[in-house]
Amino acid sequence: MKELLLYIAKNLVDHPDAVSVTEIPGDEEVTLELRVAPEDMGKVIGRQGRIAKEIRTLMRSYAQRTGLKVSVDIVE
Repeated sequence: MKELLLYIAKNLVDHPDAVSVTEIPGDEEVTLELRVAPEDMGKVIGRQGRIAKEIRTLMRSYAQRTGLKVSVDIVE
């Protein structure tokens, strides 16, 4: 899952080297923290949060196929 989020984020931003994903396991779900360069934050979030919402939806549907629960946090 971490690799999928990295792939998506790196293809959206201008500075793919600054993209990192931290996986934090929890009791019932896995939290993925996405970090990008400050100037790329708008590209990952999108207008009115549309891109961020679609990233979360895509990650949730992928996790559901593997039997997991996942949440994506975009961290500054």
